[in-house]
Amino acid sequence: MKIEIAKTAGFCMGVRRAVELALDAPGKCDEPIYTYGPLIHNPQVLSLFEKKGISVLKTIPERGKGTVLVRAHGVPPEDKQRLKDAGFKVVDATCPRVIRVQTIIRVHARKGFATIIVGDRDHPEVVGLVGYAGPSGHVVSTMADIAALPAFDQAIIVAQTTQNMKLYEQVKAWAGEKFPHYKTFDTICDSTEKRQAEVKQLADHVDAVIVVGGRDSGNTRRLAEIAEETGKPAYLMETEAELESCCLDRVDRVGITAGASTPNWIIKRVFRELEKLPAKRQARFVRTVYSAIQTLLLTNVYVAVGAGCLCFACMRLLGLSTALAPVAVAMLYVLSMHLLNHLTGTAEDEYNDPERARFYARHRRLLSVLAIAAGGLGILCASAMGTVAFAILLIMSLLGLSYNLYLLPDGFGFRYRRIKDIPGSKTFLIALAWGVVVALLPGITGKGTLTVAIGGVFIWATALVFARTAFFDLLDVQGDRIMGKETLPILLGNRKTAVLLKGTLVGCMILVAAGSAVGLVSGLGFFLTLCPAAMLILVSAYEKGRMLPSMRLEFLVESLLLLSGVITLIWIVAS
Repeated sequence: MKIEIAKTAGFCMGVRRAVELALDAPGKCDEPIYTYGPLIHNPQVLSLFEKKGISVLKTIPERGKGTVLVRAHGVPPEDKQRLKDAGFKVVDATCPRVIRVQTIIRVHARKGFATIIVGDRDHPEVVGLVGYAGPSGHVVSTMADIAALPAFDQAIIVAQTTQNMKLYEQVKAWAGEKFPHYKTFDTICDSTEKRQAEVKQLADHVDAVIVVGGRDSGNTRRLAEIAEETGKPAYLMETEAELESCCLDRVDRVGITAGASTPNWIIKRVFRELEKLPAKRQARFVRTVYSAIQTLLLTNVYVAVGAGCLCFACMRLLGLSTALAPVAVAMLYVLSMHLLNHLTGTAEDEYNDPERARFYARHRRLLSVLAIAAGGLGILCASAMGTVAFAILLIMSLLGLSYNLYLLPDGFGFRYRRIKDIPGSKTFLIALAWGVVVALLPGITGKGTLTVAIGGVFIWATALVFARTAFFDLLDVQGDRIMGKETLPILLGNRKTAVLLKGTLVGCMILVAAGSAVGLVSGLGFFLTLCPAAMLILVSAYEKGRMLPSMRLEFLVESLLLLSGVITLIWIVAS
């Protein structure tokens, strides 16, 4: 089955801004924290807010305290003033595109213009817009409603920002013919326009369309209506659990789009479930292979093998003969630390990788034993490499175990009481730990001292793993923000992180090739440029929408580490 996700699927700018304001509110704003009405139209996100202690304020009391976030759809101006008069601190999370429409209406209402609003009468955004129009506001939902309006001396026509483009074009054509003196404004959000145009294009080359989002979301329902109008089977669903009721057994190509209030982690869950369907149709052998790959990824055994391959490559770069102990140390340490990371990070996995979260919940005891056994065995193997290697790995293991622990007591006013609390620490520390076990330890124990060559190979391996980890952070940015984690994409933004990631990969290629050119490392370096180059291709393909967040993408990224070992083995045989 070929699965295609619309480029515009998921949070629009306004919704993203509102959600981020809400997620950042605890600890920064006066408590208790409320949203005036549902902040957005997505039940999963609203449930998340409830868990974080953010309640929905349905009516405005005479007196209140704390902070109220105005919903992304906006509210009538008198409601905003009443909230302030009641004693609340008001944080305006209204979408900037909606604020533009409010401003147009307010300016013209003061000049005596009648306001015609094309939208759903009971939609919160429209209710808010009517508040700015006052008694001169008129809401229409159909061409019959428009025709029933009286003639106005002067009037403006605006649309709800998520309105159907087709209807609004008809309204504008009617106004141009009947009342050319009416002023019309193109207020449908460009995000809405793109989504509606893209769902039509998507339907042209798929066999079925899945629209993901809350059923109370007007723009989501309109996407489903447009998909149905194309004649292709269209399914509107809020979560992946509803896939079971869809008739997709004989479908070869599926398109996924989503409303503006649908978070990426819900879209990802739907994609992951769809990804499993083709394997279920295949013969037992194919299903077994698929299941085996999934298990290797979930247990981190595959990434541990990758660490062993990278260690093998680093030793050969340094001109060292292959030794089993350093490779075993790299594999066991990486396996242990990654298992522990996921065992203590199941909360964010609920959003980023629900399949992994369920797997760790089912096998927590077994995976905990495996993590401890791998860590202990790794330290034992390090002792065979010498006292220095043993001491370094022991210290690293203790630091890894303390990553989630509170190292400073409460009450001292320190913001960062755990290593985990340091912004961006996960990405950098994972890369540094990998660099030590795959390059530094084998180099020092093999050559007896720290050399420029060892330092160069250490930097190369660390940078390669940094790019790998930063890329996964990009894929998991929404789930990490929900859990309050300050990863690089959250600190720098997705675009800057992507630029940093690609720059790091280019630097990896230059560093290892230059090292080989000047004789600092072996000629293997020229061939190992393929690893960062291949990852650069994957990152670019993801940015262009050609690679989707999936098990296949995860498998390909982790396979690049194994590629370093394969290239090294071929180089040894060839030379």
